[in-house]
Amino acid sequence: MKWATRAGVHIDRAACAWLIRRHIDPQAQFVFVADPSAVPADATPFDMRGVDLGHHGGDCTFETILRRYELHDPVLWRIAEIVHEADIDDERFDAPEAPGLDVILRGLSMVCDDTRTLELTGPIFDGLYEYQRRALLLDRPPA
Repeated sequence: MKWATRAGVHIDRAACAWLIRRHIDPQAQFVFVADPSAVPADATPFDMRGVDLGHHGGDCTFETILRRYELHDPVLWRIAEIVHEADIDDERFDAPEAPGLDVILRGLSMVCDDTRTLELTGPIFDGLYEYQRRALLLDRPPA
């Protein structure tokens, strides 16, 4: 399936692409557009103004996708808090990882095109997931 988002991938879009590929559509193909009107007819748009899979009610797109696809994994919801704070920075959640994740993704977007940014951020989000999974199981930060 094709998925479309705005060009210039940053935190929420990279996190959503990872979420889509790992938990919704393993064969996902991503298209990057400058304007929502350029979304191909056969693509599902995300993280753009006026689309279903975007920011809604104070949530970032990652949170919206979790809700729309009924993903209840508590580890994904912890990652959602981190992504929310990195993307929106409204201090809704205690997410000390957010500024560091924001810097890493911002830097990658400065030196890589969108496709390469998604390639590199996939393992970053895999690692974040595993760290948060173990923290939840241990009820403390893993060693």
